[in-house]
Amino acid sequence: MDQSEKNEFLLMQLILMFQTTALQQMGKLKNPLTDKIEKNLEMAQTSIDILDMLHQKMKGNLSENEEKLFIDVLKELKLNYVDEVSKEQKTN
Repeated sequence: MDQSEKNEFLLMQLILMFQTTALQQMGKLKNPLTDKIEKNLEMAQTSIDILDMLHQKMKGNLSENEEKLFIDVLKELKLNYVDEVSKEQKTN
C-alpha cells in the first residue's frame, strides 16, 4: 500500500469514526462503553458539523471515493438528525 492509498484509507476510517459517533449520540447505536442507548443531540450536531467542516476544507483535494463517502455519510447523518429532532419536538 503506497502513501496515497494509506491516506485514503485513513481518511475513510476518520469519516466512518465520526459517523459512528454521531449515530451513537443520536441514540441510533449503543454506546460500546456503557452498552446503553444514549442521546445527546447537541453533541451529534457537533460531530456532523466537524465532518461538514472537514469536507469543505478538503474540497478539490479529495479522490472520487473520498468525495462520495463524505457526501453519503453527511446526507445520512443530517437526515437522521432531523428525524431525531422532530421526534423530540413531538414528545415535548
